[in-house]
Amino acid sequence: MKQHTLPALLALSLLVGCSSSEEIVPDVPPSELYSEAQVSLQSGNWLTAIEQLEALDSRYPFGAYSEQVQLDLIYAYYKNDDLALGLATIERFTRLNPTHEKIDWVLYMRGLTHMAQDRNFMHDLLNMDRNDRDPEPVKAAFKDFKRLLERYPNSPYAEDAEMRMFALKNRLAEYDLATADFYLRREAWIAAINRCQELQKTYPDTEAARKSLAIQLEAYQQLGLQEAIERTTELMVLNPI
Repeated sequence: MKQHTLPALLALSLLVGCSSSEEIVPDVPPSELYSEAQVSLQSGNWLTAIEQLEALDSRYPFGAYSEQVQLDLIYAYYKNDDLALGLATIERFTRLNPTHEKIDWVLYMRGLTHMAQDRNFMHDLLNMDRNDRDPEPVKAAFKDFKRLLERYPNSPYAEDAEMRMFALKNRLAEYDLATADFYLRREAWIAAINRCQELQKTYPDTEAARKSLAIQLEAYQQLGLQEAIERTTELMVLNPI
């Protein structure tokens, strides 16, 4: 008997442990749980709001609050820096509700979430220059905001999206400038020149484009290309920093 008692007790304790861990959010009516989630959202208690909204989403996936719960989760994930979950929820919502009345907001939030992926905690904390970090999230955000402006030009989020695109364009230009400088320091003169010219063509109205002329000039000087040196010097006079 004793040999069977211990395993039975262990199994019982595991069952009790599992049941208690699953009850993070009490089993209450959906209307009550949704109201509690709204209170958590309004007070900025993002983690609690996420737990409550996720509980609603899993228990009542086709309930009356289904669409709004997903919209609230997109916002809560963004505020709580759960960016991967936010993008996954945006993808799910867009796939299931392509003509929803708030789809412009969803696209706007996708842009914001991609922008947030570009943030670097130490960069924000120490105000460090990290323009050399991977710009893929920036490119994705720029694409999201551009799509918003093209599809929903009268959206209340269009103006802010346009301003963010301007900032993102400068961020991408600074990345190209950092890359050109990297090539210059490695004495890869042709690569530096090519990156500078690509920057000037893609982002001609940025400060980074004007700064790239100095890198381009030095590379031409190292190669001894006199005609290109004179042409770049003239461009620097016409486009002062």
